[in-house]
Amino acid sequence: MIQPSTLKFLEELKLNNNKPWFDAHRKEYEAARENFAGFINELIREFGKYEPSIMHLTAKDCMFRINRDVRFSKDKSPYKTNFGASINAEGKKSMKAGYYFHLSPGESFIGGGLWHPLPADLNKLRQEIDYNLPEFQKILSAKKFKTTYSGLYAEEGQLLSRVPKGYEPDNPAAAYLKYKSYTALSDIPDAEILSKSLPGNSIKAFQALQPLIIFINKGIDE
Repeated sequence: MIQPSTLKFLEELKLNNNKPWFDAHRKEYEAARENFAGFINELIREFGKYEPSIMHLTAKDCMFRINRDVRFSKDKSPYKTNFGASINAEGKKSMKAGYYFHLSPGESFIGGGLWHPLPADLNKLRQEIDYNLPEFQKILSAKKFKTTYSGLYAEEGQLLSRVPKGYEPDNPAAAYLKYKSYTALSDIPDAEILSKSLPGNSIKAFQALQPLIIFINKGIDE
């Protein structure tokens, strides 16, 4: 269960994103990170009953570092103000589709999919959607998926204005072929983050996403 102190630490980090403050509050950081890791381990253990390929993972395999890479960014804030975990059979650096949990006060969400794929994988997936459009549409129209995610996430800058080269504008799958990332996200209010129902609801959210993950990975593996 996510503790209020974990959200509090992240809230305070947003207001004090500098090394001296972080060093002075390292114990709070370590406690918050341990709390989040415990939650991720619980997700792996419980969702692993439905997705055996992740059972070998631990939170350490999934969680991202809190330090930001500021080398190419105008924003030189040294720390992320969230905890994130990519639950993927091949680990957090995998280029395949997987599951994701993002913890940030007022901005938490759950979901997953294929984010910023390699060009070759993106081409394979678009071809899979073109060839198996009815199956893809059935996944997106499933009641559990629509109730949880409403649809694919249209990330800013991740939609083409035209269908990609090699496809006709009137292709029945045109609306889906324009995506450059294939993800689905569902916001989680802070009240739910701190509730006892979060683990169970998170498992249900991953279950609703699972058919899409399977479809995507099948497409890029072929």
